[in-house]
Amino acid sequence: MQISLPSRYEDIDEAYRGRLEPNTELIAIVQKAIKSMEISGGIRFLPVFGLSGSGKSCGSRELDRHLPETHVFILDRKEIESQDNLLARIASERIKKHKCNIAIIDQFEEQVVGRENIPTEFVEKISILDRTTLKDSKIIFLWLTTDALFQKRLEQACSRNTRLLIQSNFTITGPIKKDWLRIVEETFSFHNSEKPLSDFGIVSHDIKKLIDETETIGKCLEKTADLLAENIPNIQDLSEYQIILAWPVADDTRMQRVLQFTRPREGYLLNWDAWKRELNQKDQDTLPLHEYNRARLYFDMRLVPIRVADIHKLCNDLDQTPDEFGKTYLERFQKTHLYHLISGNWDDYDYNPVRARTSARGDEADAWYESVTDQPTKIGKRFSLVLRKLGENADYEKELISKYSKVKADIYVESNPKNIKKKIIELKIFSSKYTMPSTIKEQIKITLRRHSQFAGFLPRQ
Repeated sequence: MQISLPSRYEDIDEAYRGRLEPNTELIAIVQKAIKSMEISGGIRFLPVFGLSGSGKSCGSRELDRHLPETHVFILDRKEIESQDNLLARIASERIKKHKCNIAIIDQFEEQVVGRENIPTEFVEKISILDRTTLKDSKIIFLWLTTDALFQKRLEQACSRNTRLLIQSNFTITGPIKKDWLRIVEETFSFHNSEKPLSDFGIVSHDIKKLIDETETIGKCLEKTADLLAENIPNIQDLSEYQIILAWPVADDTRMQRVLQFTRPREGYLLNWDAWKRELNQKDQDTLPLHEYNRARLYFDMRLVPIRVADIHKLCNDLDQTPDEFGKTYLERFQKTHLYHLISGNWDDYDYNPVRARTSARGDEADAWYESVTDQPTKIGKRFSLVLRKLGENADYEKELISKYSKVKADIYVESNPKNIKKKIIELKIFSSKYTMPSTIKEQIKITLRRHSQFAGFLPRQ
């Protein structure tokens, strides 16, 4: 399993592609400095303090995105230490259309010895340039630091030229904590092909715990990446079983209600985030969501709607056991998404969205289905017979036992050389009036609990 582990604050900005809230305080103070320089020219200097991961680098580097009249560039070591190199770099960065250049020194003091002399030496250097070579320029130097004492030394070095210093004690704190969960989840999703963190075994409760333990969102990203790396070996250990919830639907409205809980193009993977959004606050707080999510991943759980028109003619006369099925009806069933998954042909299938169609055949099937929703066991028995006719080793009402618990599969399909997973198929036989989001949510919850116990993730109650 390949996974990207973003762990820097800059990864957030890349993920949000400009949608992250800008640091309005930093923008405002830079705008104020630009206005001041328009009157008196010269250089301005701002020491910026922030804990590691608070967004100093990201907020500073994106200033020209929000202030188009500015141009931002990062100074390297030789340009900070040598006046000639500094002047050469500034000359190369000057663009006439920009009113102001912003030069960033990003925690340079952490890289060198003699850090106690840096503030005086650097401020004296730019003070001289402010009175001579760069007196008519408009340049702001931002020095980013994680050391509050070093920030104070930089400010004190400006005591002989107070005009340089834009503001004392300027601090960047980053996004407010109530936004961290959304930002962390969306950042990791962006860096992993839009897959949610829950697909890798990390649920919201895990991230909330990390948020409580960390001071900055950057650190929270790093800890989330560490937790994710720890989980990768576990989620690669997949079970021999696959769980498929098959939900017959009689019309397009019910089809859409089921589809909202699944990811059809990905083989109808159960959409964890969509299901969790339907939970009330009590369930959010009390359900063992980590164990439920683990079961979802462990059993590669799917939720598949199937049109009743595609099974109607195969399920007539449920009290009888037919010797044969019409070829047309079998072929129609073989084209369903449900059968592609059961038979292991999904990867060879050119995906087309499933739709409920209005027709006389559909109306007849709808009426038939409403008359048999009280016979789920008979429908399961007929389904298993149809699958056997199509070459699958299928059974119905099959009891499966683990050392932790047992479950009964409405339909059980043994593995074969092409399809190594054993299928536990749960038939969700509900009339149209009961195919509601609340019902679907509850049935998913029941299945998750049952199989969490079967795998030993939860004790049997």
